[in-house]
Amino acid sequence: MKPVGLHPGNAEGAEEAAGSGKSAASRKLAEQAGDPIPLCSGPCYPHRPQLLIHHFLSIPSLESQPIHVVLGNEACDLDSMVSALALAFYLAKTTEAEEVFVPVLNIKRSELPLRGDNVFFLQKIHIPESLLIFRDEIDLHALHQAGQLTLILVDHHVLPKSDAALEEAVAEVLDHRPIDQKHCPPCHVSVELVGSCATLVAERILQGAPEILDRQTAALLHGTILLDCVNMDLKIGLTTEQMLRKDQKTISRQGTKVAISAIYMDMEAFLQRSGLLADLHAFCQAHSYDALVAMTIFFNTYNEPVRQLAVFCPHAALRMTICGILERSHSPSLKLTPVPSSHPNLQAYLQGNTQISRKKVLPLLQEALSAYFDSTNIPLGQPETEGVSREQVDKELDRAGNSLLSGLSQDEEEPPLPPTPMNSLVDECPLDQGLPKFSAEVIFEKCSQISLSESTTASLCKK
Repeated sequence: MKPVGLHPGNAEGAEEAAGSGKSAASRKLAEQAGDPIPLCSGPCYPHRPQLLIHHFLSIPSLESQPIHVVLGNEACDLDSMVSALALAFYLAKTTEAEEVFVPVLNIKRSELPLRGDNVFFLQKIHIPESLLIFRDEIDLHALHQAGQLTLILVDHHVLPKSDAALEEAVAEVLDHRPIDQKHCPPCHVSVELVGSCATLVAERILQGAPEILDRQTAALLHGTILLDCVNMDLKIGLTTEQMLRKDQKTISRQGTKVAISAIYMDMEAFLQRSGLLADLHAFCQAHSYDALVAMTIFFNTYNEPVRQLAVFCPHAALRMTICGILERSHSPSLKLTPVPSSHPNLQAYLQGNTQISRKKVLPLLQEALSAYFDSTNIPLGQPETEGVSREQVDKELDRAGNSLLSGLSQDEEEPPLPPTPMNSLVDECPLDQGLPKFSAEVIFEKCSQISLSESTTASLCKK
């Protein structure tokens, strides 16, 4: 069994929300961080104590005392890492009782070099990697069994199956993505649909104990917010292909491939993208997909989840087979309502049953492929030129029945690595002009400009 205590350093191996309050946190962080985050070597900010590093150095070896672990998501992107570090620091400084709060990076130490932006920021803020604690260096399950563990989740709210036993130890959730009510732990949940979880951590610090915010912590939070929110530039965004590939799965049978992409925006806005039809054709041709299923989710003005679905396929028989299976399914029932679309080869739907996620749709698509091959021998090299009636397809679907393929492997259902968080794609995100062209130096210069602007404004106000 792994030791229960902590052993740091000895392991083997989009936009910010349009609401008025969110940019204020970034401006305050810029003021506190100074201008700009230094790119030089040597001690960082020698004239001011580095409270964040002092907190890491003071974490004791834990044998039997309770421990509060602040745990980021399994992707361990920059937002997840910084949110865990900063929130643990804040809680340790503002809790009266002598309790221990430990940030844990939810990856193995050997995987950190794969997160280039994380490594870059740690180096520039002068936080040694040896001070950090990784998931393979602390046995959370042993701590839980010993009655010592309390979990605080940041930048996620659903534990993987391997950590299901830890759910009862979760005391709080802080996240910036839509909540999955079915799987969210029964605890205090704080969720706001903003571009970065670091924004929510920064707000908590600024509202609760702004005096503890040293320049090192402010620089970490501010840089992360700028990165996640594409440098606060509303003109910067993702191409159609990037949106489709950001969170995508693929199924196939006998050389026929179907892509299933999750998109975090309103379907109507997605279908109105300029040149969408050409983009979809190019995407499918470039990756040899015969069909594409796009599943969208967003929250309406009443904070209720809305799911929509679209099937794009130039092959009429395959498209009608997929649509027929999805429309007629009763286990589960998607409760689909067709939505008019001017795009040929594309059928869109409003999904009435918002509990049905992509994971539950995948077996239906496998069934559709099975029904298609049982009902037709039409090759998929080119779209069909002869019409195929819906009645013909329905008859073939009835004959095919509800048989499911076993082709959906465990790897396809549960990928070994989680998808990249779509931190910049929140509700009504206007990003649609391609990825940003900026370097780390540009971000740091932006910090300097914001800080200078705020300082000038403050001076004028005093006069």
